[in-house]
Amino acid sequence: MAALGLKRLRKGGGEVPPAPPAPPKKRKPRLKKLRVLFVLLGLGILAVVSMVFGMMAAVSQDLPAIYNFAQYKASKNSEVVDATGEPLGTLTSDQNKILLNSAQISPNIKNAVVSIEDSRFYEHNGVDFQGIGRALVKDILSQSAQQGASTITEQFVKNALEAEGSRTVLEKFREAALAYKLERHWSKDKILTEYLNTIYFGEGAYGIEAAARTYFGAAHPGCGTPTEPCATVLEPWEAATLAAIIASPSAFDPKAYPENSLGRRNLVLEKMYEQGYISREQYEEGIKHALPSPSDIEPPKFESKAPYFVAYLRQQLLERYGASKAFFGGLKVKSTLDLQLQEKAEEAVNSYLGFLPATASVVVIDNHNAGIKAMVGGPNFDTAPFNLATQGHRQPGSSIKPFTLLTALEEGISPETVFESAPQEFHFGKHGEETFVVHNDEDSYLGSCSIICATTYSDNSIYAQLGLEGLKGKTVEDRTRSIAGTIHKAGYADPISTNPAMVLGGLKEGVTPVGWTYAYTTIGNNGDRVSGTLAPRPGDSPVSYTEVTDKEGHVIKGGGNDPTHEQVFSQGTAEEAKSILETVVSSGTGTHAQIGAEGQWGKTGTTENNGDAWFCGGISDEVTACVWVGYADSTTPMTTLYEGGPVMGGTFPALIWASVMSAWEEIKANRAAEKKNGEHRELGGVTGGSEFVPEEESEFVPEEESEVAPETEAPETEAPAEAAPEGTPEAPAEGGGAGGGGGVTAG
Repeated sequence: MAALGLKRLRKGGGEVPPAPPAPPKKRKPRLKKLRVLFVLLGLGILAVVSMVFGMMAAVSQDLPAIYNFAQYKASKNSEVVDATGEPLGTLTSDQNKILLNSAQISPNIKNAVVSIEDSRFYEHNGVDFQGIGRALVKDILSQSAQQGASTITEQFVKNALEAEGSRTVLEKFREAALAYKLERHWSKDKILTEYLNTIYFGEGAYGIEAAARTYFGAAHPGCGTPTEPCATVLEPWEAATLAAIIASPSAFDPKAYPENSLGRRNLVLEKMYEQGYISREQYEEGIKHALPSPSDIEPPKFESKAPYFVAYLRQQLLERYGASKAFFGGLKVKSTLDLQLQEKAEEAVNSYLGFLPATASVVVIDNHNAGIKAMVGGPNFDTAPFNLATQGHRQPGSSIKPFTLLTALEEGISPETVFESAPQEFHFGKHGEETFVVHNDEDSYLGSCSIICATTYSDNSIYAQLGLEGLKGKTVEDRTRSIAGTIHKAGYADPISTNPAMVLGGLKEGVTPVGWTYAYTTIGNNGDRVSGTLAPRPGDSPVSYTEVTDKEGHVIKGGGNDPTHEQVFSQGTAEEAKSILETVVSSGTGTHAQIGAEGQWGKTGTTENNGDAWFCGGISDEVTACVWVGYADSTTPMTTLYEGGPVMGGTFPALIWASVMSAWEEIKANRAAEKKNGEHRELGGVTGGSEFVPEEESEFVPEEESEVAPETEAPETEAPAEAAPEGTPEAPAEGGGAGGGGGVTAG
């Protein structure tokens, strides 16, 4: 107010005296603030230094374990047993315990590994701070976390400590401290040598010498002796091939993923040239070399009664526990395999196909826990280690139809819905200019027929109409995408194409027997997709082991399996589909699978030109199995192999399936009898309330002979339906067209 020239007056007159001035604010001395700041800073530095020294002192206790890790000759192989405790074999062999000294390892492999894994290996002290900074900048610029900065020394320490991929920051700091400490005790050359002796190179090859023998032993005849190890004679391009595998032994496997392996190999050669390890001429010559052929790759042999299964299990254990622990940790792995059933499955395949050029794959899964009870992956693991059960992608033919049936039932379509069985022509694509034509074999049709009838006799004409026109959706692709979605909900993990021919099993890429069997188990479980915490993809894949114990018999961390359940289809829908599939076995295309067991159900499948033949199904809600028959390396037509006639889903596959399931019923009955006999003996032979049943009388005896010799059975009259004509858009290549599941009966 004073600023406006106004004066305040007292009430009744007189001026109000001005207010006294405010006392000056006391300023805190800056010196006190700085003193507190310096004290806190000093305490912080002291804490960090103490932590670092404490960490260094603590990690020193781990150094003896790391020193001993390199000398793993005295370690114990891990063993695998079946579900009943019967030994199956070891995860590796003594061929893997090969230690070389530095002079025995070619400089080419040392240079190749350094160039791709740790280009500053000879410059840093175990921890590459420059590399960490470079990786951090790249991650920030790319807004991702993809750049790695682990040195070879840190990788060696990580492997020695058996650390898993998902470590905490403190664990990574501990590894870095150990790497720094290790470099003060060992020379660079010793670190690199021990690293190469203990790294995993895929295909069961642990260490550089095992890897050199596995991938390039055939290229260097005579190597692999104490005087001339194979690792000594590696050429630059061979060394680059091995170095390329280290980052991911599964993704860069020259046998399984040759394109990935070749690209990575050439990248290593490029790095070697840029860093001065090879000349321009060596680089240009190196990239021209082909990878070793699958037939030249000879993994270290291991003794096993079920080698295809154990090799499959081994890969899972390697990914979960690391190579050193899985191979040489003295673990005992309890698998899901039933050795008795496995032997019967192998016998069944040999009895029907032993003298034929075709081969078979068999997978049996326990519905209750998704455990793999039997796996036939090929005729002979030593000569043909490629596992057809897990790696062989084959066209499913009409064995895909149960998933179309499930989709229809889930959408509320009545199984009594009638379609016309007649030649069909479907138009799809932009403006409908593309055409997909479906014929039944020999132009044999059923007339008017329901979905149930079409399932029983595997009518392609009707199932094409159901899948491409009857399901919900605006376009053909909408409907095929629904079927693919059903297959994935059931548990099949690999991609399923949505081309029109897929409704009859003509996929762009086929399915594996193990994945297909697992999807079928969800039908067998009435819509409940069962898995376990030790499955490769918990909740969405079958289980191959249920317990891992250490040398003392204690379950290791993360070594126990807990079953998982997810109801992906309504129970009523799955039960209805299964009851319809029972007619396939009782009176349709799969009668050769009939063994007289209650609740049998299944589906045949035969691809175009009889290149692949399937039978998949189960017994009630107990077990589910798939049998595939065909040529291992091609889709050669099997037009004369079954009594001079074609091999179809209802012939060899159904007969082998029946033999395996009969064996399962017998094994189950024998074990029940043994258990009952044991309980009887424990009771001291009391006969008051129960009658003793002799073991031989309690064995399961099928109503009909389960292993019918092929020459005593008339060949199935059904044959696969004709696919879209050659050149039709989206028709799968290599005989993967619209195969029928045994076709339809004439008339």
